[in-house]
Amino acid sequence: MSELKSQNARILMTETAVAEVRRLIAENNLPQTSGVRVGVKGGGCSGFTYTLNFDPAPAAGDEIIEFDGVRLFCDPKSLLYLVDTTLEYTSGLQGKGFQFINPNAASSCGCGESFSV
Repeated sequence: MSELKSQNARILMTETAVAEVRRLIAENNLPQTSGVRVGVKGGGCSGFTYTLNFDPAPAAGDEIIEFDGVRLFCDPKSLLYLVDTTLEYTSGLQGKGFQFINPNAASSCGCGESFSV
């Protein structure tokens, strides 16, 4: 897993995740101001779930992290739970998709979509 570093980044993205986001933005003709919004919300079998969406622009107060031209937006509350998390994109026999590799998670559910701290 090769991580792309951004100056003062508190969340990381792998090269494969950046490439997939870039592909999806182009495929969906999203505006150049678009980025990927990552976040955390209450719910799921372990207490919190990850959120991942495209957003046309950052919201007031967002942390904005850029990786080789791909922008990632994160609200301050979610950032507390996502510091040092890596966003990865995998494609293999078990399926393909984005994964959060979160060193702050004390436990996570079997599907990997929810966690507790």
